[in-house]
Amino acid sequence: MDDIFGIPAPLLFGQLLLGLINGAFYALLSLGLAVIFGMLNVINFAHGAQFMMGAFVAWMLLEYAGLNYWWALILAPLLVGLFGVLLERTMIARLYKLDHLYGLLLTFGLGLIIEGIFRNQYGSSGLPYRIPPQLSGAWDLGFMFMPIYRGWVVIVAAVMCLATWLVIEKTKIGSYLRASTENAALVQAFGINVPRLMTLTYGAGVALAAFAGVLAAPIYSVNPQMGSNLIIIVFAVVVIGGMGSILGSVITGFGLGIIEGLTKVFYPEASSTVIFVVMAIVLLARPAGLFGRA
Repeated sequence: MDDIFGIPAPLLFGQLLLGLINGAFYALLSLGLAVIFGMLNVINFAHGAQFMMGAFVAWMLLEYAGLNYWWALILAPLLVGLFGVLLERTMIARLYKLDHLYGLLLTFGLGLIIEGIFRNQYGSSGLPYRIPPQLSGAWDLGFMFMPIYRGWVVIVAAVMCLATWLVIEKTKIGSYLRASTENAALVQAFGINVPRLMTLTYGAGVALAAFAGVLAAPIYSVNPQMGSNLIIIVFAVVVIGGMGSILGSVITGFGLGIIEGLTKVFYPEASSTVIFVVMAIVLLARPAGLFGRA
């Protein structure tokens, strides 16, 4: 295929694919953050550590229990989600009536503790996690070779984001969640166990982060810093999309991933800052974010 805008087509489409993959992780992680903030009003700064835990649990299931990638996709989110439920019941539930700053400081500290424990146990170097045989190899698209696993990640991330949005916006339990954020006492009066609903919501948000961690394990090396490297960008994605906006997080995550990939082609020097430049512009024009409510 000929050059496009003076850029070799394989390079351009390769960077677009890389941006789409990064966008898939941005979308999944920002989705979990948006669910937790939108429903519980807590800024979960431990989200990066919980993403890292998902990858490590997948690695440990394979290393110690012999359970492969497909089992890890199911078990790792469940196990890390249960850990999130424990955190919510013992610590985070006590902060719902306090200022956002308390929740941010608590979860930031929890994230540092979790990361420190894993770094102390496994070191800072990455641990390899094999791509499952069913998803190895690449598709020849004519203009580029696309690794099958990377295509799988994009598709699964998009399906998971759509499913989460449908559950929150189109189901009865989603309506209970949205109603409890507006008037918890009234929802409780109708016989709905609001504290349990909040606990399950936090656990589900944490499970989404762990699910993203399992998807990331074969692409990135499994290491204690893998979450902290992403969390600042993911928070920027959430702010641009609108704090608490589910749809905004998904669209913005994929969109910013593509913008970042294109920037690496046309102006590589700005690729590490372009997302924050976009955030500054959006906040100047629309402080509540693209899809947020004032």
